Amino acid sequence: MFAPATSAPDACPICVDERQYVPPTGPDFTTRAALAAEGFRVVTRPVQDRVTGLGAEPGIGVGHRGVLVETEAGNLLWDPPVFLDRDAVAEVERLGGAAVVASSHPHMYGAAVEWADLLDAEIVLPEADEPWLPWPSTRVRRWNGTLSPLPGLTLVQTGGHFPGSAVLHLADGAGALFTGDTIMVTPGRDRVTFLYSAPNRLPLPERLVRRVVEAVRDLEFDTIHGGWWDLSVRGNARDVLLRDADRYVSFLRGDLPKYG
Repeated sequence: MFAPATSAPDACPICVDERQYVPPTGPDFTTRAALAAEGFRVVTRPVQDRVTGLGAEPGIGVGHRGVLVETEAGNLLWDPPVFLDRDAVAEVERLGGAAVVASSHPHMYGAAVEWADLLDAEIVLPEADEPWLPWPSTRVRRWNGTLSPLPGLTLVQTGGHFPGSAVLHLADGAGALFTGDTIMVTPGRDRVTFLYSAPNRLPLPERLVRRVVEAVRDLEFDTIHGGWWDLSVRGNARDVLLRDADRYVSFLRGDLPKYG
């Protein structure tokens, strides 16, 4: 989301990047007020214990949903939706607000600055990807490698899709990993994959897949939550990730292994 202006921006840098695309009809800029008038809204529903999903309906942009992860020391809003409304902000405040706003990568920055301003939250961004934030903010704190913004929550810079692509690890119970599309949960919800560009069907090179896997290998997690409603691997997720990374690399090398 761009900062408020009296006219549409001249260009959309994230749209013309090779990881995204511009429709043949060209970019279509709009405003939050216009979307609200058309009936767009934010819906919320549980994802798991003390994790609430938030997503715009109808979908906007890449159509992702964000999550509010609750902790005793404050809440974190992950991959904030590109749209927000009064009811959604009120629901987040009812659940304790948010102390931190973070994202998996630039395609899911959403309305991060506006959410942070309304919730009086800090925005944490990997330094490598900060230039993609289209709305400069003094709330931004840069980080590299790993960051624990709240007890029990760790941000891990995996690289891959973008140099600053990251995942969020929740160390609660058996553990959960929130991945956006840094690690993509497939429609069957029993596998994961890796892509440089999903819409343009560009694969992720082996060295970057290996980097992603090594960044999360030592974490404990039984669940992986992707960036869209109902795309989660629930149970044995760490083993699924390791298995499917090896399978993906085999395909890159020209092998067609049997899936066991």
